[in-house]
Order: sequence, then C-alpha cells, then structure tokens
Amino acid sequence: MRTIYFVLNFFIFSLVLSIPAYADSKLNKNQHDSTLPIEVVADTLEVKQGENKAIFSGNVEVVQGDMILNAAKLVVHYRENSKNPEQPGISLIDASGDVFVTSPRETASGNTGIYNVDKKTIILVGNVVLTQNENVIQGEHLHMNLETGESRVSKGKKQKGKENRVRGLFIPENKEK
Repeated sequence: MRTIYFVLNFFIFSLVLSIPAYADSKLNKNQHDSTLPIEVVADTLEVKQGENKAIFSGNVEVVQGDMILNAAKLVVHYRENSKNPEQPGISLIDASGDVFVTSPRETASGNTGIYNVDKKTIILVGNVVLTQNENVIQGEHLHMNLETGESRVSKGKKQKGKENRVRGLFIPENKEK
C-alpha cells in the first residue's frame, strides 16, 4: 500500500513541474546525475567480455548518487571506452525480477526494467507502481525521464476482456499534521 501512495505523490509532483512557473525553479531538484559512478553489488557475477556485458544475479543492488535500483537479476551492457580501455562505460542496464527503484523523491516498482544511462531514462514494465509520499499510481508501463523529472504511466493490454487502465490515488495535504 505504501508503494501505491508514493506513486501518486510522484505523479502529482510531476504534474506540478509541468507548469512553467514551477518548472524552472524545481527542475534542478528533480534531475538525476547519470554521470556519477554506478556501484553494483550482487551474490554472483558472470562477465561476457566478447559481448560487452556483465550479468549480476541474486539480491542485486545498484547505487548511483541518491538513486538505488534493486532486482533479482541485472544485465549490464557496456561500451568499450577508447580513452580508457580498462574502464568501459555502462550504456544500458536490464533489470528483472521484482525491480524496485528509489530516490529521495519517489519510488517505483515493476516486473522488469531498463535503465538507459545514455538517454537518462528508466522504463519499468508489468505491475508498475509509482509513489511519492502518500500518492500512488498503478499501471503496466512507466517511462521516467531522469533529466527532466517527468514520468508517464500507461495502461496495459486487455486481460480477460477487462481493460487494464491507469489508476491513481491522491491524498490531499493535511495542514494539521
């Protein structure tokens, strides 16, 4: 339930940011610095040098600045760095198995995810829940732009004749707290 509430807060916050008067003053607070080092911790690691990828399995945790990504399995795709061949750059991270992303502003979860470091985006698919504070949004697909702080949640395909739509729960601010 906590996750659902957080998603809704994030959605409201993203809507507020789309208003031009707020966008300029809030933008820097919502940006994620994708140039920071990426630390990956897991139970096992398999490197496929010829394919430019590393596969991390078991209680995987990725930390970059104030953003944390957890998953059961992670495939890190990297490009060869001609400036420093011993330190290749990560271009894409594929996450699967109860993917959970958290930052100081929001949390998001889904069945699978892709962190495109080059494009500064995170995409989560399957049973997506996005939360901020007590607000929650549920859907099947989430696209987060880490550069602008904007997110988009969309519905999934019909299941058993029932349309799978985006759901939001928004809790008004209680000024008495």
